[in-house]
Parts: sequence; C-alpha cells; structure tokens
Amino acid sequence: MTETRLMHHVGVAAVEWLWTHRDGFRLEPGVDPEVGFLDRFKPIGELALICKVLFREGVAGSQQARMARDLLDHTWRTTLDGGRMLVRGQRIEPISPIPFEVYLPFRELGYSQPEVERATVLNHRLDSWSAFEANPTRRLGLSAFQRRFGLPPRPPEAEAFARTWLARTPEPWTVEGHIAYTVTHTVFHLTDWGEHPDRLPPAIADYLATWLPVWLDDWLDLQRWDLLGELLVVDACRPRPTLDPRAWEGFAAAQQPDGAMPAVRTMPDGSPDEVFDLVYHPTLVAAFASVLATSRALSELAHAS
Repeated sequence: MTETRLMHHVGVAAVEWLWTHRDGFRLEPGVDPEVGFLDRFKPIGELALICKVLFREGVAGSQQARMARDLLDHTWRTTLDGGRMLVRGQRIEPISPIPFEVYLPFRELGYSQPEVERATVLNHRLDSWSAFEANPTRRLGLSAFQRRFGLPPRPPEAEAFARTWLARTPEPWTVEGHIAYTVTHTVFHLTDWGEHPDRLPPAIADYLATWLPVWLDDWLDLQRWDLLGELLVVDACRPRPTLDPRAWEGFAAAQQPDGAMPAVRTMPDGSPDEVFDLVYHPTLVAAFASVLATSRALSELAHAS
C-alpha cells in the first residue's frame, strides 16, 4: 500500500504544478506561420490526453479531478478561445493533422468545435491527408485517432503498426534516444493510452516482458526522467504490469517539492517560460504514469482480496 500511495502522490503533485503553471500552455498568434504557429498546440493536446486518462481511470481524488477539469476548461476557453484557435491553425495549414490531433481528446470529453469537425471529415477524403509525411509511429496514432473519431482509419491500424520499429522487435540494445520514444508511443496507440491492454499483440507483450525491466534500470541509472516516466506508462499498459518498485522510488525522488518533474537529472535554469517548455512534458508524463499505475495497483488489490 505504501508504493500505491507513493505512485498516487506523484500524480497529485504533478497536476497541482500543471494547474499552477496553466498559463504556460500558451499560443503565439503573432508568430510567422513559417516559423511554426502550430508547434505550440502540442502541449495542449498532450494535456487533454492525460486528463482524459485521469477521468477514465477514476482513481483521482476529488481535488485532483477538479483541478484537471479546471485545467481543461481554462485551456479550451482561454488558450484555444473555444476551439477557434484550432480553426485558425487549420486555415494556416489546411491538411495538417495537428488541429485534429489536439481536438479529438477535447471532443471525447464533451467540448465541441463544428468547423474543426467539418475540416476533419473533408481532409479524411483527401489522398493528401493519408499521404501526409509522418513517421510510422505517428501514422499509427493518426489511424487510431481516426477510428476514435468515427472514421475508417487510413491506413488501417494493423498496416500502420506493421511499419513501426516495435513491430519488428529489433535488437533491444538499440533502444535509445528517439527510438525509445517510438517504442513507448507505439504501445500508447496500440492500447488507446492504456485503456485496452489486451490489444497489445502477444509477441509484443512477450518482447516487452523480457526487455522492459532492463530499459527501466538503464534510464533510472541515467536519470532520464521523461523517458523513464514513459516506460513506467508502458509497464502499466501491459496486461500484467510489474509496477517496478525501484524505478518508481527513483522516479518519485526526482520530482520537485512543487510537483515539477525534470526531464534529465535536475531542474533546468532559465525564465519561467523556458523552464515550463522544458519540464511540462515530463510533468505530464508523471501524471499519466501515476494515474495508470495507481489504477493497476488498486485493481490488483481488489483481485487479491
């Protein structure tokens, strides 16, 4: 029960930090479109995804759930201007999937922007959208998002998965840097962000059962907290998670008293905006890992009794 309490505390502290720093989820409307107006949408989409997981798993306390809902409301109404900033982004880059990727988790949580939905249906009919260049893992994610939106995935998810690094179960010692993130996100997309662990193909589940403990040890020793957090999520996405105590203790110890999680080793220096941009992702990952692991730990307790 002590480990479950520790995992839960990580998520509570992370959500508190995200709420306190909610203005960091900002857009830059005046930026030249060629510089990348749509780049600032990424943190917002990730926030919505993690909050959706938090509500879905039902293990958050009332205060944590309220902060998460307030975060979403603030981001939708203020940062996204009721979704109108997504419409603006779609007009700047008509076939970009980014507005759709950001919009879907908000839609699944009850928010609505009809113009984004019309653009999504139109783009889905265009060969340009399915031909949009993306790495195989992101292409798998786009196919999964299309299914969740109610559209036939282009390409089908099985076809998209077959092109990913993880589908080929290559040499595990090559998992580092960018490759490691393709592994974690492939698992997220296959399981709908932990909702369906049974959708993990048996061969992949066996591969992860063998090598995930090694990767957890490696990234813990290297103090790569962002990646360690994603691997802890991968563990919780499996049909039989281990909830590795050593990895969780190291991960929790790296979290700052205010709830922020550094990406690597210690907290960075810089202006508030610079620090936010460097630590918002590992802090979101900490909330994600905490919610899934706490949910799995409580399920195991229920089955044990």
